[in-house]
Amino acid sequence: MAQALRLAHKGLYSTHPNPRVGCVVVKNEKLVAQGWHEFTGGPHAEINATESSRVPVGSDFYVTLEPCSHQGRTPPCVDALIKLMPRRVIVAMQDPNPAVAGRGIAKLKAAGIEVIEGVLESEARDLNPGFISRMLNGRPFVRLKMAMSLDGRTALKNGRSQWISGEAARKDVQFLRARSSAVLTSASTVIKDNPSLNIRLSKQELGQEVGVRQPVRVIVDAQLRLSGSEKIFDTDGDIWIYTLNHNSADVDRLVAAGAKVEVMKNNQQDHIQLVDLMSHLANREINEIHTECGQILAGALLQAQLVDEMIIYMSPQLMGSQSRGAFELGELTRMSDSVHCGIEQIRNIGDDMRLTLSLKSEVNI
Repeated sequence: MAQALRLAHKGLYSTHPNPRVGCVVVKNEKLVAQGWHEFTGGPHAEINATESSRVPVGSDFYVTLEPCSHQGRTPPCVDALIKLMPRRVIVAMQDPNPAVAGRGIAKLKAAGIEVIEGVLESEARDLNPGFISRMLNGRPFVRLKMAMSLDGRTALKNGRSQWISGEAARKDVQFLRARSSAVLTSASTVIKDNPSLNIRLSKQELGQEVGVRQPVRVIVDAQLRLSGSEKIFDTDGDIWIYTLNHNSADVDRLVAAGAKVEVMKNNQQDHIQLVDLMSHLANREINEIHTECGQILAGALLQAQLVDEMIIYMSPQLMGSQSRGAFELGELTRMSDSVHCGIEQIRNIGDDMRLTLSLKSEVNI
């Protein structure tokens, strides 16, 4: 199963919106075949493992996710497995989709095939946090990236912030973008920093045989302040703008620049409801969101309990009390109101320190 998980990891940057899945076939403790789901629309892991190899009757199949039992972009894998007459199918985890969970396993058992569940399940779940969150919670997995000084500052008082983190950290961010379905930011960040928010790594750097998939750039722009001439509009990849502004001239301006504009219900408020935004993105098959934004949107996401993981790049410098902070959380009067994080990992990336933090929320992954 550990080998199947390693194979599944090869699809880290290419399977969106499908989950990353690996498969290993063994007979008499000898490797017979192996494969993984390589890209959306392509064969699933079980098919890739077996289509070019002769699989003996009575083999054992190790798969990181329950074989699919429904017709999607490809035929159901469970039917193909049953035809191969395996002795056992060892499954790391059930399909998290409540509509189909357990059906593939039930079909295997009905065919007289032994099924073992839960082998390295935790590791299998770690491979697909976005897919699991979208299936179980109706929203994507949200990863918030911030770069800050040792004293928690993200920009000088005059707004300058390039560059707080070093070159190695900035390259590391490219890999975080590449594994994500979408990159989320605000109009304020686009106007102030004029970023591209795309992936500039080659497929060789990503270890991919297929081309580099650009994540969707999602911009929260309640009043449609963007002009359409910003650098982000000149780079490859889709741009989705979410707004409250119904003005047709403003909408047409950004559509002409290449964006898709979604006008949200304002519920008599002057800002976009982030919970509604996440639900909308889940409906558009967005699994993982990588967020690069300023303190206002970052704070709003945290207060709405929509952040599942934070990646903080901490630079060994001090910027002083007049510089801008990382999160706009308003005034907290009780320590119990503070945002609590769990430290999952600390690593040096070049001259910077990278903290991976988990957040306690109602999200079930």
